[in-house]
Amino acid sequence: MDIFEIDGPVRLSGTIDVAGSKNATLPIMAGALLAAGKTVIENAPNLADIASFQTIMHSLGVPTSRDENGGLVIDATTVERPVGEYDLVRKMRASICILGPLLTRCGQVKVSMPGGCAIGDRPVDIHLRGLKELGAQIHLENGYIVASAPPGGLRGKQIFLGGPFGSTVLGTDNVMMAACLAKGTTVIESAACEPEVSDLANFLNQMGAKITGIGSPRLVIEGVKELRPIRYKVIGDRIEAGTFMVAAGITGGNLHIRNCNINDMVAVADRLNNMGVDIEPAIDGCVVSREGPILPADITTQPYPGFPTDLQAQFMAMLALARGNSVITEKIYPDRFLHVAELNRMGANLRKEGPSVFIPGVDRLIAAPIMASDLRASAALVLAGMAAYGTTVINRVYHIDRGYEKIEEKLNLVGARIRRKNTTSKAD
Repeated sequence: MDIFEIDGPVRLSGTIDVAGSKNATLPIMAGALLAAGKTVIENAPNLADIASFQTIMHSLGVPTSRDENGGLVIDATTVERPVGEYDLVRKMRASICILGPLLTRCGQVKVSMPGGCAIGDRPVDIHLRGLKELGAQIHLENGYIVASAPPGGLRGKQIFLGGPFGSTVLGTDNVMMAACLAKGTTVIESAACEPEVSDLANFLNQMGAKITGIGSPRLVIEGVKELRPIRYKVIGDRIEAGTFMVAAGITGGNLHIRNCNINDMVAVADRLNNMGVDIEPAIDGCVVSREGPILPADITTQPYPGFPTDLQAQFMAMLALARGNSVITEKIYPDRFLHVAELNRMGANLRKEGPSVFIPGVDRLIAAPIMASDLRASAALVLAGMAAYGTTVINRVYHIDRGYEKIEEKLNLVGARIRRKNTTSKAD
């Protein structure tokens, strides 16, 4: 099992490229199931999660490959077996996205309840409620979701998808994809507005779907008879971009971050500005730098366009070094704080109380052996390691490979000192 050894502190400087969005690519891969033929997804990142989803597609009888330009080719000419097996689906939350497209294309589907990172309870009841509104018959059987469309197929309806923690991204994706081939008009109220949802909607429209209201909490989908396979380029990964923005801030560096849309990151840029980080828009992204001290801030995670939960851990690492007291409140996944104990091992002074963490800043972080618990926590520990004094050892970095393509290589090119090593230590 791999570990990272990180020497710090360092100051990052140079140009760094953001990969294609993982959170956009995975639902778009599922959306390719709606069209018989070969769909090509350009800018799809080479990640463990993408590879896992390819394995799921293969189990459905849908071959995938990479073309000569690195595009991800999905051949959904036929779907031989609309079943998402437990051993495959349990590894990744986004695997639930096959539910909607397989239901509407095949008329029936059986999918295991999904897994993913240990960041708290994430039920799929809103997904199922939305599909039931379209006419699906759904029941649970031995840990599997078993769904079937009524005779004549799914039918459009006005559907409310709000939940206790706001709108649901993957639930919106599932219902939107199912509605594309349903009869009549579907209206999704309280739809998720994340850029990744908009990217999926744009992808579906290019395939021949009729979706309006993209980017708003009210989506209108006119059902069509069929969709066609296409070539489509996914957006840059705003969470990776945000991670690199924090990397520039926590190290007092200067990074030109390319292939990101700063207009999708207004809440992130606002908090960084308040923390003493300068952000200048560029044609292909932005330039991020910090010269003065890290200033304290209050952050509350919210559905888009609010502050993203997927950057909460990274900002916590930076605020641990702020001059003053900060507070982070998690409104999306209130249990997403496994990184708190690991940052405290490095000398941070974090105190969790319910859904909030109180952060009196410290003068420095000190290297320590630490453990990655989930994808974004892993990124936060890498950031902390680059700012800490000494050599930090991060165990279980396979988590970070799920969402960041060769992150150590990218960061090393701009001044980091990160070594990936294989170890059979019992600590792993």
